[in-house]
Amino acid sequence: MEANKILSSDLLDIVFEGRNKEYGAYELRRTYNKRVWKALGITVAIAVVIAALVFLKSQMKPPVQEKVKMEEVTIQEIKQEEKKEEPPPPPPPPPKQEPPPKIETKAFTPPKIVKDEEVKEPPPVQEELKDTKIGTINQEGVKDVGIVVPPAGVDGGKGIVETKPVEKEPEIFTKVEKDAQYPGDWSRYLTTNLRGEVPVENGASPGNYQVIVQFVVDVQGNVSDVKVIKDPGFGMGAEAVRVIKKSGKWKPAIQNGREVKAYRKQPITFQVTEG
Repeated sequence: MEANKILSSDLLDIVFEGRNKEYGAYELRRTYNKRVWKALGITVAIAVVIAALVFLKSQMKPPVQEKVKMEEVTIQEIKQEEKKEEPPPPPPPPPKQEPPPKIETKAFTPPKIVKDEEVKEPPPVQEELKDTKIGTINQEGVKDVGIVVPPAGVDGGKGIVETKPVEKEPEIFTKVEKDAQYPGDWSRYLTTNLRGEVPVENGASPGNYQVIVQFVVDVQGNVSDVKVIKDPGFGMGAEAVRVIKKSGKWKPAIQNGREVKAYRKQPITFQVTEG
């Protein structure tokens, strides 16, 4: 290269002076800066597109429902109020009874063999005994027409035999010595099977909600007649009934040392916390 052109020539031309510029290395070095800027621009454009897609996806994502944390299920035993037994009403006065009619009787003494002149009172003839009773004295009265004379020793026939009424046991007991019992871990059963998200799905605000369910356990341990007697709403009463119905067989209640059919009340507390 001529000396007067060195100062005005590019460094790349000076390096490749007298070399084969068609080989490729010269062209690669000459276009290096252009290719770097082009690659950087493409990279920036791809990054911007990805960021835009992520932003749009986050805006279109459905709202996340609040999770309900089932921290505690409280089981309370309800003591049934003792009902004061009212005294039974006084028995009605006995009906007034008319004294039985006197029956005509004829005295009859055992026959004795004596002389005719010693007979004081002859015995009654058979015709006289046809409509009368045989007694120890002669008594005027009504003819014997099948009247039954009251038995002796019962206040002259005026007494009344009092019979005590037999108390009928109730079909379903409301108060027993020992309530029906779940055969397993009742608290664990409730915690495992109750759907704690039910109140939140129905719009319940944070707080504690108590449901009281009443049901019947028969002598075979079968659960029936399940109903809610205290329901705060938000679907909690129906959820409690569902869990009670699928609880299986129970141990029957005990009254007077034997198994009986009885009512059982069960409180269940739902706890909704802020998510």
